[in-house]
Amino acid sequence: MTYQIVHARIVNEGTTHEGSLSVENGRIVGIDTAPPADAEVIDAEGAYLLPGLIDDQVHFREPGFEHKATIETESRAAVAGGITSYMEMPNTNPQTVTAEAMVDKHARAAARSMANYSFFFGASNDNLEEVKRVDPALACGVKVFMGSSTGNMLVDDETVLDGIFSSTPLVIATHCEHTPTVKANEAAARERFSDTIPFSEHPVIRSVEACYRSSSLAVELAHRHGARLHVLHITTARELELFTPGPVADKRITAEACVHHLFFDDTAYPTHGSHVVCNPAIKTAADRAALWKAVGDDRIDVIASDHAPHTLKEKAGPYGSAPAGLPMVQHSLLTLFEHVALGRFTVEQVVQKTAHAPATLFGIRDRGYLRPGYWADLVLLDPHSPTPADAPLHAKCGWSPFAGITFNSRVRMTWVNGELRYQDGRFLPGSGGRRLEFDR
Repeated sequence: MTYQIVHARIVNEGTTHEGSLSVENGRIVGIDTAPPADAEVIDAEGAYLLPGLIDDQVHFREPGFEHKATIETESRAAVAGGITSYMEMPNTNPQTVTAEAMVDKHARAAARSMANYSFFFGASNDNLEEVKRVDPALACGVKVFMGSSTGNMLVDDETVLDGIFSSTPLVIATHCEHTPTVKANEAAARERFSDTIPFSEHPVIRSVEACYRSSSLAVELAHRHGARLHVLHITTARELELFTPGPVADKRITAEACVHHLFFDDTAYPTHGSHVVCNPAIKTAADRAALWKAVGDDRIDVIASDHAPHTLKEKAGPYGSAPAGLPMVQHSLLTLFEHVALGRFTVEQVVQKTAHAPATLFGIRDRGYLRPGYWADLVLLDPHSPTPADAPLHAKCGWSPFAGITFNSRVRMTWVNGELRYQDGRFLPGSGGRRLEFDR
């Protein structure tokens, strides 16, 4: 397919300008140049043309939890939200803690993912030798749950942590909550509330101290061993003290924020209940404001979704039974443009944190920027066309924490590897996503 997108506000590498972009054989061939011969013309009508988002933290639940989600359903929801590439987490069933499980996930994605894909290799207390043998071409990084109740994936053995941080050349992505602190806080809450713990206690149980104790340990280990550390879903102002401002390419230790922690604060618990329960917990308005500031001063390097769907039936349980996690990929970009409209972020910062930075951080080849020769992963977004969050919903779980909200912007079109796969609320036929490749 050969085409030229004209009258677009092209956002790329810190600038926005009105121009055109040409695509041939799946790749960008020119920006503000003459179109290729016989190119179809697509009029952007002044909408923003962005590089497709690269989401470095999703849970698509396959294999093992297909009643919640599948690679096929969630990758379609992602493309509807402007996400053209994703990195999926290892807490499936079986967990992605062996080479065989990693190969199986790649085969599943090759067969039915609409977006481009890669997978994290999971660490546990008993698979250090497997971690050391991970094929860098197959894994985007190593995921370490330094606070988790996910099967045997909690890594709290200090010898194993030392071994991981001292041996792997891959990015180490950590979930940081101090499990003993969380358990002590939960025990105190049960003593106070018995079996009727309100959801508003979630940020008290999954506390600032629990987050800081774990993330500060991860940062100390990274300094000790010179490891490449990426701390996922930072939620507290205190944790931000551990990170430095500056370009992502200059850092060995980086930080991520998630869209729901930037959108909600703890005043949402009384009205939203379990529908805003996630780990780490959504915290105070002051913590949220600190995250906004950290995005602006480049202390936060990446913004991701942590898409983690559960069924409505599962979410209907009481505190302690209702699982943590939210379906986010379809609305991630739209939530960020709400911040743009309010003057908290610029469009250029959104693109930096969701496309450029993940590509640079993980060394993704030929993606994340609008450059000649790069794959044409593209999103056309109209900032003045409202989108109700309620429908249509494409994630298999069929609900959203944004129910009742109408966003001010709309994803008009999404191209994956140069093919138009989503347009004005409908999916279009085409080839599947590709495995992400890395320059390492």
